[in-house]
Formats: sequence, structure tokens, C-alpha cells
Amino acid sequence: GLFGVPELSCPEGFQEAQDKALQESEQLVQKACSTPPGAETVMIFDQLSDALCRVADLADFVKIAHPDYAFREAAEEACRNIGTMVEKLNTDVELCQSLRRLLADEVVMSSLDPETRRVAELFMFDFEISGIHLDEEKRKKAVNLNVRILDLCNEFLTGTHLPNKIDKHVLPEHIRYNFTAEGNYLQVAGLHADCPDDLVREAAYKIFLYPNAEQLGRLEELLASRNSLAQLVGYNTFAHRALQGTMAKDPETVRQFLEKLSDQLSKRTQKDFEMMTKMKMKLNPQNSKLMPWDHPYYSGALRAERYNIDPGLYCPFFSLGACMEGLNSLFSQLLGISLYAEQTQRGEVWSEDVRKLAVVHETEGLLGYIYCDFFQRPDKPHQDCHFTVRGGRLKENGEYQLPVVVLMLSLPRSARGAPTLLSPGMMENLFHEMGHAMHSMLGRTRYQHVTGTRCSTDFAEVPSILMEYFANDYRVVNQFARHYKTGQPLPKNMVSRLCESKKVCAAADMQLQVFYAALDQIYHGKHPLKKSTTEILKETQEKIYGLPYVPNTAWQLRFSHLVGYGAKYYSYLMSRAVASMVWKQCFAQDPFDRAMGERYRREMLAHGGGKEPILMVQAMLQKSPSVEDFVDALVSDLDQDFETFIMDS
Repeated sequence: GLFGVPELSCPEGFQEAQDKALQESEQLVQKACSTPPGAETVMIFDQLSDALCRVADLADFVKIAHPDYAFREAAEEACRNIGTMVEKLNTDVELCQSLRRLLADEVVMSSLDPETRRVAELFMFDFEISGIHLDEEKRKKAVNLNVRILDLCNEFLTGTHLPNKIDKHVLPEHIRYNFTAEGNYLQVAGLHADCPDDLVREAAYKIFLYPNAEQLGRLEELLASRNSLAQLVGYNTFAHRALQGTMAKDPETVRQFLEKLSDQLSKRTQKDFEMMTKMKMKLNPQNSKLMPWDHPYYSGALRAERYNIDPGLYCPFFSLGACMEGLNSLFSQLLGISLYAEQTQRGEVWSEDVRKLAVVHETEGLLGYIYCDFFQRPDKPHQDCHFTVRGGRLKENGEYQLPVVVLMLSLPRSARGAPTLLSPGMMENLFHEMGHAMHSMLGRTRYQHVTGTRCSTDFAEVPSILMEYFANDYRVVNQFARHYKTGQPLPKNMVSRLCESKKVCAAADMQLQVFYAALDQIYHGKHPLKKSTTEILKETQEKIYGLPYVPNTAWQLRFSHLVGYGAKYYSYLMSRAVASMVWKQCFAQDPFDRAMGERYRREMLAHGGGKEPILMVQAMLQKSPSVEDFVDALVSDLDQDFETFIMDS
């Protein structure tokens, strides 16, 4: 069966697995309600969470990645049913009372260890978010809002990807071939951001981002419903609710962080825009005004012109085998961990090219399993991501339930006789996703509810972004990057040029991220919104980003992150700031420092989400970082490396 789960040897098995989980959870609910307050209460709650997550997490992955439609369909159904059960449990008054009795008992609470206390509080937080403390009428309202929000999220997400159609005669004949024809219409399914023809990019931008009334209605209802739910359960705004328990803690801190970062970036961003404008002028003298559809194209063109970073020059040095060896060697030196390929059983994997790795520590033994689903195939989503399939936890019998994760990439299949070759971007992504996997393997918490990457969104990306710093360090790359034909190592100046090329227009790129994050905060801030979502977009874009808003466009209707990262889009920037500080302070001098690796494991990875994120950061950095420190870390990363600059000049 899939992942070694016997029931899942066929799609119908999902029904069986789900029924078993629902049955087990009903017994655990009864047990929780009849157990006197103590550590055992938290343990039962965690077993309950584990019983449901073991099916839901696995199904979450299968419903998007399995090549067989019947499996995807069955997994989707299981997700829905478990989701309904979770909603029901979150509004089960008697179940909540058993936890409340524990939290109210000061003597018992003071006898619990900090992790158990935190997990108890996190479970309580889930209850309160669902409106358990309200009277019955309001509680019903909260449940209905939750259901409606879920539906709106799914509908909005679908709408973000739908192509727009236009009568083909509207576009000049010589650019029509760039778009898919459908009778008399052309379909525009994206922004064509890399197309060298300015006109194609302009047309794609104006057509793809043309406002759709239904999608606009969905977004407005989604934002209003989120706000109603947050206020119903006692928060000022949805942002206040979403930021509870994060590193940032509240919207005010996020606002300061984004404002200060924007101020620090503004001069550099202006310079970047001037460089792009000059380049546009050179290539297109009639129309040299820089527009939003120009930014991604001209920043890429400047990078190519200045550093000639042709991926084709790098790929031969980054065969998949070499990159995996590099990761193995790095983990071995830093953490005493090795990756071993393991034979899979029949029916255990969903595609014959999936590889299973055992993660083994030199003294602690087997820590868990990583399934590597690395290659493109029809119907497979084109995103690189990490999935928890089973969380780690200490079982009742004293054994440890080993974590199981999947790393999904979209690598091209290799030509016959040649190994799979990765571009520098793909290599960096592999390191990034492996950072998540190591967090999952080493976040060996007692409770499944806070295992591995089950932590606040603004901390979850720290271990993965930190791995990007290793992937861009010559001392690390030099250990594994070898030409697959000649065995020649990748020259140092090629690595330096690659790193420097990433800084070209990096300020403007970051400013764009600040704009998205600020927009997300305003949308989830005080309601009713002062203006329409499009007017807010225009105002925020011109104030923070600096390139003009284009009339009759509504970029926010394509902003799919509003679904999964509502009020939390800033997380990526804050995680990068922390990763940058950890790298500079702990690993930049020696990326293979074992003592530092152990400290990193002990202070940051080992706790999963079982410790407050800012406390983990403080323990690692041995100081308490301020908002200014976060901003300085991000901005100092943009400075050119003088040595490379001189070499290249």
C-alpha cells in the first residue's frame, strides 16, 4: 500500500483508513472527556490529532500528486470528511471543557513541562478560533462562516489560474501566435513575463489581469467573511487572529517591519528602476517608460548582460547524483546525518521514479523517511514543495513514531545516457526543500501536533532559506559540483558570478515583495475597507512599489497566496531575515562547523513548533533581534561583494 499503509493498495482503501480514523477519534473523545486533568489530557488530545492527521496529511498529498484519477478522487473525499470531523471536534463543548479544566488548574499546569503547556494552549487556541466560547447561536454562525470561507478559498484559488479570452482581431497579427487560439478567440493564461517582445508582455498583462466581476465578488466576500469570523471570536481584525503565536506576534510589528524595510530599500530600488529604464530605452527607444510588465523581463536581461549566467554553462556540474552527494556530505559534517537509498515494496510509491531515503544519525540511528518525487510527469503540479505525510511523536508504548515526508520537485527527465542535470535555480530549490525535510526529521517532539514544520508560518521558512545560503557558498559547492563528463570542479569565479548576479535588481525584487505583503496586511486589517480592493491596490502599488498602476487591471484577483497565506505573506521576508542572521553569525566563517550544527539542531530544529519561535531565534543568535536587525540583515545581503566586483571588472 501507499507509504506502506496496507489499506491503501487501492483507492477504496481511503474509505477504510478514514473510517478507522473516525472510529478511533470517537473513542479518544470519550477518553478525553472522562480523564482527570493532567499531562494525560494533552497526550489524548495529541493522539486524537495524530489519528486524523495520519489520514488527512497523506490524503492532502495524494489528491494533488497521484497519477491515477481514482486515487486523487478518493483522497479528496477523505480530506473533506476528515475536515468536517475536525470542524465538529473544534466546536465540541464537552471536549473543550476537559481541556479547559486542565488549563484552569494552576497546580497541575505548573507541574507540566513547557512543551506540554504550550501544546495544551495551542489546542485551546484551535477551539477559540472556532468560537467555542460563544453562545450556541454565535457558535453556529462561526461554523457556517468557517465552511463558507473554505468554499470561497477553493473558488478564489481556481479563479486565480483561469485564462482570460479575447477576440483575436483586437491584437496585432504578428503577436497572436504567442497565445493559444480557440476559434476567433485567443486564450491568455499567464503574464508571459520572460517574453522579449514588450508588446506581448503588455498585452498579456492587460488581458490576464483584466478584472473578472465574479472573482472580485469572491475576494470581497472572502475578506469580509474572514473579518466577521475574527471579530466574532474576539479579535479586532483577521490579521490579529492570524498573527497570534507567530514570530511577529501582531499586525503593528509587521507594519513597522515592512515600512522600515521599504524606506531602506527605496533609494536602491530607484537605482534598479533607472538601470532597467536605460536598458529598455536602448532596446525600445520609442517607448522607454518602465511599466509593471517590464520589471521581471529587464531585471533578467540586466543579469544576463552583466554576468552571462547561462544555465547551460552550469548544468553539467550539477548532476542530480552530485547534488545529492553534496547534501549528504554537508549533513554528515554538520549534523552527523547520512541519507541512504532504500528499496521500496510493491505499491508503496505512486510512480516508479520515486526514490525512498532513510535518514540515519551516526549514534541515534534511523530518524525517518524522505520520499523523493523529483521528476516531471503529466498532471503533476509544477511546484516544488515539502509535504508531511506522517508526523513524529512519542507513542504510548515508549517507541518513537518516525516522521515521513515527501519532497516534490519538477526536474526534467534526463536524455538517454546522460544524468539528470540541474540548473543553478533547481539546485538551490533542492537545497531549500531539503531544509524543510531536515526540520521534519530533527523536530523530534513528544507531540505530533508540533512536530517538525508544524510551527508558525514566519518561522517555518527559516531552515529552508538557510539552506540556500549553503547552496550559494563556494566551500560547500566545491565539495560536490563536478562536470559529469570530465570530473572537473566548478571554477570559483563561476560560483561568485552566480551569487553576484542574484543581487542585480534584487532591491526592486524585494520591494515588490514588500508591496505584496503590505497589500495583504491592508486587506486583512480594519473592515469595512475604506476603498475597493482595486483602489487599495493602486494606492499601495504607487506608494510602496513605485511603478504605475495600469487602469482596468486587478492583479489582486490573481494573488493566490491570499488563500494559504492570508495576513501572513510577510513571513517569507521575515524568515529570510532570520536565516540571513543565522548564516552570518553562525555559519559564514565555517559552513561545516559541527559544534554550530549541533547548536542549530538543539536550539532551532529540535523544538518543531513546541517552543515560541522568537525564543528559538534568541537562543540561536544569543541575543534578542529587533525589527531594525531584521531589516539590516535583508538590506546588507544586497551589497555587492567587492572581490568579485574587482575580478569581473
